[in-house]
Amino acid sequence: MNKIASFTVNHIDLLTGVYVSRRDKIGDVVITTFDLRFTRPNLEPPMDNPGIHTIEHLVATFLRNHPVWSEKTIYFGPMGCRTGFYVILAGDLESKDIIDLLREAADFVLAYEGEIPGYSPRDCGNYLDNNLSLAKIYMKKYKEEVLDNPVQERLVYPE
Repeated sequence: MNKIASFTVNHIDLLTGVYVSRRDKIGDVVITTFDLRFTRPNLEPPMDNPGIHTIEHLVATFLRNHPVWSEKTIYFGPMGCRTGFYVILAGDLESKDIIDLLREAADFVLAYEGEIPGYSPRDCGNYLDNNLSLAKIYMKKYKEEVLDNPVQERLVYPE
């Protein structure tokens, strides 16, 4: 059986970053999957579910309401390993193409106050598993390490 693409990434040398994970063509449209790596795999502790869950609710809401990117947003959600998120966007894109969008999303999370979107038993299958303070800690770290200084080694997978 062939390894899936995400299992071929060199996780030993992987930094926090914004990486193109894959590109797929559906009809005439290219969709790009990005690996938004918030923690260093196997070196830093994985993120806790309540913070991940809150980032998922906030960033998915932000993207699906963005004036430019809403119609290009296919998916935003966490990685099973709890070291980051995947965002899938319509278009043949590079990491540098979405840095400004990710900065906007980070600023949205960091400034967010009030009830988390989808925070109800009707709207979410595990609504009590949210933590806005923890989400802000994770997002602040990611913004400072990656988005405020998007250097090449944080935009292209290591060999």
